[in-house]
Amino acid sequence: MPDNRIIVSRHDEETRIAILEHGQVCELLVEREGRRGVLGNVYKGKVTRVLPGMQSAFVDIGLQRTAFLYVADIARPRAAGGPDLEHDEDDPSTGLGEFDEHDVVRPAPVPQPVPIEELIREGQEIVCQVTKEPIGTKGARLTTQVSLPGRHLVLLPGTDHVGVSRRITDEGERERLKGLAAGLANDEAGLIIRTASEGQTEQDFAEDHRYLMGLWQHIQEMAATRRAPALLYEELDVVVKVVRDTLTEQFETVVVDTPDDFARVVEFVDRFMPQFRSRVLLHDEPLPVFEKYKVELELNRALDRKVWLKSGGTIVIDETEALTAIDVNTGRYVGKTNAEETILKINLEAVKEIAYQLRLRNIGGIIVIDFIDLKLPESREAVQTALAEELARDRARTHMLPMSELGLVEMTRKRTKKSVRHFLTSPCFYCSGKGYLKSHDVIASEILNRVIKEAVQAAPGKRQVVVHTHPVVMEYLFDVRSDRMQRIEEQFGLGVVVRPRTEFHLEQFEIYTD
Repeated sequence: MPDNRIIVSRHDEETRIAILEHGQVCELLVEREGRRGVLGNVYKGKVTRVLPGMQSAFVDIGLQRTAFLYVADIARPRAAGGPDLEHDEDDPSTGLGEFDEHDVVRPAPVPQPVPIEELIREGQEIVCQVTKEPIGTKGARLTTQVSLPGRHLVLLPGTDHVGVSRRITDEGERERLKGLAAGLANDEAGLIIRTASEGQTEQDFAEDHRYLMGLWQHIQEMAATRRAPALLYEELDVVVKVVRDTLTEQFETVVVDTPDDFARVVEFVDRFMPQFRSRVLLHDEPLPVFEKYKVELELNRALDRKVWLKSGGTIVIDETEALTAIDVNTGRYVGKTNAEETILKINLEAVKEIAYQLRLRNIGGIIVIDFIDLKLPESREAVQTALAEELARDRARTHMLPMSELGLVEMTRKRTKKSVRHFLTSPCFYCSGKGYLKSHDVIASEILNRVIKEAVQAAPGKRQVVVHTHPVVMEYLFDVRSDRMQRIEEQFGLGVVVRPRTEFHLEQFEIYTD
């Protein structure tokens, strides 16, 4: 069995989960007490504003910022005999939270465009589900097509479709599972068969379906009695959710380092997947569990801007609010043959690392990769094919455009929540997130220009211009700009006094006449 594990560590009201595949950390999840995400939650919301020009609406669901709802995410009646869901891979909207994107594929929206103002109105109360966490200045994204996940099935209220996970590839097994699910589906709710269902029995499906239908009935009862905004259903916490959505025969163990989390995981496993009970282990050793499995090293790696490749090349990852830019460089690698082969080797090595880092850091949205320029079309094709193969292993949905002649690849990766960097870091208090500071020379020039301004405006009787600045800048003024300070003193007949202020920011200074 490959070295696949789920590692759970909770400390100081923070839960961290690492998913290891073949002994390597491939995903990191972080959740802080009191700051649980809202992804997958179901709310009764109130439409506060409809924007026909944007074909979207703002909905108050009780969060700090109003959420938004696109017209394509509004459920409408569907005709029977819709498309086979496992083949519908291009649907841009999904209300399925953090589920495996290969597990759950939504039916395509109705092809006829219906204006949003004909579907909802201001003041209307609607049942909706969060499909994307609030990120940056953007509010949560919603859908009115609720999806409720179980261990083996996903319930799709309001549809009559039955679909099978694309990761179940055996045609005989697909037909068997679809037949079992078809016996449970009804006019009230359709079903998606999840990857974990492979090999399961009719009884497993029936128990899952009974639980999900009861949950949906409870949500409907709450929606009928509560006024918006109201929370109707809260997704499982990150520990149990990862076990529900990830634990399969491919995982050797689930290692948990606190008795409380261990007890909750055992309770869930005993109820829904008792065959895995022996794989849930409590870590009670003095050495922290993340240290034992070398997760801390990967945590630090996930925060580095520059990542070294084994060959000596590098990739540089810069996350911005709008997109993520990834730059591939030769670094120290010079190769042994011709330049084209050298560059191709680095680009192919970078492909694997980039796909790995996207998962590790949970980077989503628009991504632009700047590969090292290749002259031969077959070389560019090799890089593009390799990247497509690596991205196919990603559980998040990705879409890649062909490589341009400049060596750029534009792609998207579904983003439902913030990246690991947002959970583990804060903007630098010193540079305010800019990533750079003004040079000593620029700060000195600003100070001396202000000194001249103060000297020009000085009232009669003033004898000196006083400068308070950081000690490093003061030293630079005396070492490099002393001649100019002397000329200013001679020109205006005022002394220039520079005093150190250790508590000042490097770019901060105060100037006044005395």
